[in-house]
Order: sequence, then structure tokens, then C-alpha cells
Amino acid sequence: MLEDRQLVFVGIRGRVVALNRETGEEVWRVNLSSEFVTVLWDGDSLVAATSGEVWRLEPESGAQIWHNQLRGLRRGLVSLASTRASGVTETPQAEAHRRRAAEEAAAAAG
Repeated sequence: MLEDRQLVFVGIRGRVVALNRETGEEVWRVNLSSEFVTVLWDGDSLVAATSGEVWRLEPESGAQIWHNQLRGLRRGLVSLASTRASGVTETPQAEAHRRRAAEEAAAAAG
């Protein structure tokens, strides 16, 4: 499972490469094109884009889940964003501050 093996995803020279986060060892590699590759991990989905096309890849193996050629938009550099949270967690200090503020607001509300 992906939770057991933390990965770093690299887009380079038309490829997406998954590296073991702890060792740097290559886990898998997928060839998409010969162009620059943009990679997005949103905490659930691995999305890669190159040459005006977008792929969703299976993060454990690199297998293609879907591919969209973005017909009519021509080829070019693609940027990616997602509405899904990236799994960023609060620092202990930020969490304590948020809790304190919530407690103070509740106390003020009565």
C-alpha cells in the first residue's frame, strides 16, 4: 500500500519517476512524451501533464487511470492545481493556536 511506502514524484524529460522517499531508490518510471512534465500530488491523485495533455496515474505503479488530450488547446506547457487538500497538516503550534481561539470564541459566545 502507498501508506507503507512514501514516494516522491519527479517530472523530468517527458517522464514521471517515483522515488522511495527514504532511500531515493527508483520505484517506477513512466514515459509520457519528450517534453517538460508537470506533476501534481493532491493527497489522493497523481496527475501529470506535458505537451498540452494530462494523465492521472496510479501512484503505486504509474499505471494510467485516464488520459485527456485537451483537444483544441494545442500543445504547450501545462500548469496544474486541484481543489483537493494536499494533506498538509498543522504544526503543533498552529493547532494549539486554533484550539485556543475556538475555546475563546465559545467562551465569549456564552
